[in-house]
Amino acid sequence: MSRPTLRSCHDIRQALLDQQEVALIDVREEAPFAEAHPLFAANIPLSKLELEIHARVPRRDTAITVYDNGEGLAQRAAQRLEALGYTQVALLEDGLAGWQSAGGELFKDVNVPSKAFGELVESQRHTPSLSAEQVQELLDLQADVLVVDARRFDEYQTMNIPGSVSVPGAELVLRLAELAPNPNTRIIVNCAGRTRSIIGTQSLVNAGTVNPVAALRNGTIGWTLAGQQLEHGQDRRFTEVSEQTRDKAAQAARKVADKAGVQRATLATLQAWQRQPERTTYLFDVRTPEEFEAGHLPDARSTPGGQLVQETDHFASVRGARIVLADDDGVRANMSASWLAQMGWDVAVLDELDSSAFSEQGAWKAPLPPLPQPEEITPATLADWLAAGDTQVLDFTASANYVKQHIPGAHWVLRAQLAQALENIPPAQRYVLTCGSSLLARFAVDELRELSGKPVFLLQGGTANWLAAGLPREEGPTRLTVPRTDRYQRPYEGTDNPKEAMQGYLDWEFGLVEQLGRDGTHGFQVI
Repeated sequence: MSRPTLRSCHDIRQALLDQQEVALIDVREEAPFAEAHPLFAANIPLSKLELEIHARVPRRDTAITVYDNGEGLAQRAAQRLEALGYTQVALLEDGLAGWQSAGGELFKDVNVPSKAFGELVESQRHTPSLSAEQVQELLDLQADVLVVDARRFDEYQTMNIPGSVSVPGAELVLRLAELAPNPNTRIIVNCAGRTRSIIGTQSLVNAGTVNPVAALRNGTIGWTLAGQQLEHGQDRRFTEVSEQTRDKAAQAARKVADKAGVQRATLATLQAWQRQPERTTYLFDVRTPEEFEAGHLPDARSTPGGQLVQETDHFASVRGARIVLADDDGVRANMSASWLAQMGWDVAVLDELDSSAFSEQGAWKAPLPPLPQPEEITPATLADWLAAGDTQVLDFTASANYVKQHIPGAHWVLRAQLAQALENIPPAQRYVLTCGSSLLARFAVDELRELSGKPVFLLQGGTANWLAAGLPREEGPTRLTVPRTDRYQRPYEGTDNPKEAMQGYLDWEFGLVEQLGRDGTHGFQVI
């Protein structure tokens, strides 16, 4: 790509206002992305581009605009995208600095469109909420209260409000009647911060829930800042529901979806849309992962509804694309679609699905380009080479996984910074690359061979295979060759974050509505 095509901030902004398809891709690692980016930028790091791009930008002639902040990543990403078959790739003129100098608004954190939308919902609908102190008082009085946690189950297990039950956001309208059969039971919806508490509570309000409902104001962050104790490692989950409850919930969810302007589609409609060469169509199954694995539509991706609404930019990275949602009861899909429609998406729900349509089984598998086929070695061979002292192991896994456990002596590397990392690794006669499964590592073999001029091998089955063989493991940040920028440390994860960071995060969220107004491209409409 000797003469790269350029797109300006004005070009992108106008396309957003015209509701055209926009794929604005930030190819930096997640931590710098979270420091500053345009509202509808999607973060697909250069390090993992091949693993994520086909699912997140499925149409090869999508107009993709990539950018960085002067690190030289965007040019490499554009070349790689063209090699992968994308035909309309351009660089953002002058990168992130150009966006800012042209007057473009910059946002912090991750999943910002959803978080900003949640704040807009609360400001316009005055979603009811209670403070951490008020909820604690109700619990202390043993009042008729049910606290439901709208996050993913694994997040709930990390920390939860005492006595709460895990009910991820899209499940609330479906499950609540069975969990709280007494209409006088007060329902408190929480997440770690604000967004999923607000959206979950407002979902119940929109669906006409008879119980009094409120969001836990500021979630587990607010709970922690109030000096109150959380539980850890709990496993209380929602229960199955009767057909009567399911039918009643489906009727309520359909009314909400209709009010929001959600479209209806059949399988025939979906197939016609998927054949349209000029439009991107995402197909998402918004049920639980367990239900998805038991049976799903061909080509569908498992995106539980609450997380889809929370992380829309991660799953649907082409703003302006069409989204089609599927479930087997009409509740999860219609409630999730109602929120996506309000967020400006062209969204439809599949109707008239029978059990035979859910013909595929198993977990979702990301679409991948042809995989490089480097020479592989077994864990036993690697153990022998390491004992001889002439081999260096490079681990391309997520830094958190590396710190948790890795092959003794392995160096942690970010693929996009491989040249810098190599300067911090002692010379070797040969190199062996790994990651959890060796999937990402196999894309780096040729790069390292060219940089080092030495033989480079892939560990068969990755670090997981090494550990399965009962070979030694090491823990901690023992050999980090570059800074751990692959993961933004979220102030709402865990309970060991500084209180200043937690309060700063809340203050940031409170300011998002004002930022939306300055940006002017969001297209949100709250019903």
